[in-house]
Amino acid sequence: MPAAQTTPDGARAARALSLGELFTRLSDEVTSLARLEVQLAKAEVAEKAKVAGAGAGMFGAAAVAALCALGALTACLILALAAVMPGAVAALIVTLIWAVAGAALALVGRERVRAATPIAPQAATEGLKEDVRTAREGLRAGWAGEIETTRGPR
Repeated sequence: MPAAQTTPDGARAARALSLGELFTRLSDEVTSLARLEVQLAKAEVAEKAKVAGAGAGMFGAAAVAALCALGALTACLILALAAVMPGAVAALIVTLIWAVAGAALALVGRERVRAATPIAPQAATEGLKEDVRTAREGLRAGWAGEIETTRGPR
């Protein structure tokens, strides 16, 4: 950047620029700012994807747990309960136990996924909105003659 921009009188020097030079600087700054906002958005999406992945993993764990339980342990429990009650009642009790366990795991997984939504990068979106508002206000001030240029107020 030129030395005039880094001095305490940088604002005064910027006011002495022509409108074309101001637009060129604005374009450069907006481009740089947009790149930074995109980087922020990428980082935000990656973080939310990580959290959503953990929630999805919980859903997968719930399915595996339910499948294993209904396979090996179901038979064992039914046989154990069948010693003291009819086999059909024992099978029904074991089925209800596994249904409750699967539902509990699914609820925990659903809460983890909800914690990661919305996936859209909120901080970057808000930053871009603020940047657009600031640029619009600057342009309006320039067109209204509130900012001095080498051409003077309009």
